[in-house]
Amino acid sequence: MHWQKLESVANTMTSSSPIGIIGAGLMGTGIAVVFAKAGYDVVLLDTSPDRLAEVDTEVRRVVAELVHHYVIAKDTSAAIPTRITTASHTSQLAPCDFVLEAVPERLELKQRVYAELEQHLRADAIIASNTSGLMPSALSTSMTHPERFLVAHFWNPPYAVPLVEVVPSEHTAPHVIDTTLAMLRQCGQEAVLIRKEIPGFIGNRLQYAVLREALAIVRSGAASPADVDAVMRSSLGRRYATTGPLETADLGGLNTFLGIAEQLMPELAKDEDVLALIREHVDKGEIGPRSGQGFYTWTPEHLEQVRGTRDADLLRRLAEDNGQKSSRNANKSSTTDE
Repeated sequence: MHWQKLESVANTMTSSSPIGIIGAGLMGTGIAVVFAKAGYDVVLLDTSPDRLAEVDTEVRRVVAELVHHYVIAKDTSAAIPTRITTASHTSQLAPCDFVLEAVPERLELKQRVYAELEQHLRADAIIASNTSGLMPSALSTSMTHPERFLVAHFWNPPYAVPLVEVVPSEHTAPHVIDTTLAMLRQCGQEAVLIRKEIPGFIGNRLQYAVLREALAIVRSGAASPADVDAVMRSSLGRRYATTGPLETADLGGLNTFLGIAEQLMPELAKDEDVLALIREHVDKGEIGPRSGQGFYTWTPEHLEQVRGTRDADLLRRLAEDNGQKSSRNANKSSTTDE
């Protein structure tokens, strides 16, 4: 039975089994580092020779960042690039127990990738997508074995943001879910199971709810984009890094939050008219750093400064997380020894 083969994956997948990743862009390469850092051999596939030629340089850049910010030790970092090999044909992923696609967000393209994979992978291999919003049921519609498929959505940059949203479809076998969660957690990721597929999953729904209100505030003339961002960075952004919105409500007192919400929620933006603010920029070709203009003016120096500050802060927090985990594990060991 196919399900019995899938169940065996949970017992046999180890760091000796290679991980396949399709798409050598920033996400795919970053995800490759996550798995290689955990001791897995990784086969990173792309059809673009130019992208494949850049993989080693990008991997070494990311590893250097991780060392610089004390996420990994220098004496263990040299092995990471050696664990990542490149490939240009799907047949080269045949030995993999787990394959993650990180190709552009086009349904037909992703479905073609899965059709090719099913021609070459073993029947018990897991296929996952790094999609940020396409539904797993739609992605796996044409698959021969949709029970082997789910979404494993990493966040950018994947080596600095620990979250992975794991989203099964109604067809996904339980063992596929369990195996994927266990593997991601073994890699040090914060793997969260979304019990039923919903558009945008969790992270993007929260992100775009905040964006809608931010746009509504700017549209009303109450504040500039810079002031809205300053408020988020200096208050909610800092607090939500340690306590989520529901924890925050509990800590503040649900009675207090209810009283405020009853007055404030009817005033919050509920329409899509706020998107006109983004459309105005897009229609003028002002799409952000790539064009040099968006809500902000982006010079190369400004972009480097903002990205550098963001990534440094994310990696600092990741190093702190790793230190706290190591401390907890040491405490458990000493308790056991006693």
